[in-house]
Amino acid sequence: MTLPLLTRRGDTLRYDRERGIVLVLDRRRYPHETVFVECADVAAVGNAITTMVVQGGPPLAYVAGYGLALAARAWKDRPSDAQRAAIIQAAEALRRTRPTADDLHQIIEHALARADAAILDGDDAETALADFVDAQVKRGDKVAERCGRNAAGLLTEGDQILTHCFAGAALNWMLYVAHVEQAKPLRLYATETRPYLQGARLTAHQALAIGVPVTLLTDNMPGFCFARGMFNLYITAADRIALDGSIANKVGTYQYAVLAQRHHVPFYVLGYDGPDAATPTGADIPIEERDPSEVLEFAGQRSAPPGAEGYYPAFDVTPPDLVSAIVTNRGIYRSQRIADYLGDGEAPLDIIPLAQ
Repeated sequence: MTLPLLTRRGDTLRYDRERGIVLVLDRRRYPHETVFVECADVAAVGNAITTMVVQGGPPLAYVAGYGLALAARAWKDRPSDAQRAAIIQAAEALRRTRPTADDLHQIIEHALARADAAILDGDDAETALADFVDAQVKRGDKVAERCGRNAAGLLTEGDQILTHCFAGAALNWMLYVAHVEQAKPLRLYATETRPYLQGARLTAHQALAIGVPVTLLTDNMPGFCFARGMFNLYITAADRIALDGSIANKVGTYQYAVLAQRHHVPFYVLGYDGPDAATPTGADIPIEERDPSEVLEFAGQRSAPPGAEGYYPAFDVTPPDLVSAIVTNRGIYRSQRIADYLGDGEAPLDIIPLAQ
């Protein structure tokens, strides 16, 4: 069976070194159309990130990294000081595009160090940056598979799983391993996820491609469904994990976590490669507030009357006491023990027991 398109990030974005172009799948139009946007400069890359052409923590981080390669290409014939200044300026602009997801900020920080070393050594910074991001894409795909395989070990036959937004490649791997390789019957319930409908478009499409039945819910239905006993698991991803076990994810995640605890349903987080070492607590996670007009329309059509105001925090923070466990590429952790991830060394392939 062929895994669906969003499973491997290298299939959805890449850097064309010959033309100096970043190509990225337009997730606003997928799966109805499979269209790749071409970004020829840093401004175009920043626009692709802010306008949701590219979505999800790791993918937008990789696109930002390739954006730095574009900056290096544009300034490659200039003196080294000018090159370094241009790349730093590009990095600052790209950092501002999405403040909540930590992958972007980490990729940019490490990419700047690679560019600086290349320039000081008299090497080509564009090549160094493109090589670095290519390697991060490959690493990220391995992380996602390991995380998904670990999560599949938590699933049992007949599970009815609620998910919110699109939990990314690890969700695909979890469903594929559990449903296809382990032959566990499952059903996924996906919230539609206003205003970009990631659940209705991306999650539902990927799950169906794997063969997992999907029931779509509007964002205000899960409370009723929890009360009816329709779910026995709640699973999402996280755009940032703090050292105290708090998680930031698509707005709405927190309210479903409260409902899950109220109805004694475990909440598992697909945590990929663990917490952000620079974020001590959930209170330290910056929350992106997007253009309020985005909630005043539906599918590109204005739905609110003239004069109505909108409010759009793109993420919320769920405290660790509402998170049953965080699944990573290295194993599964109680939320309050997620900081232990940073001291584990090399990632084992087996699932470690939950710490009590």
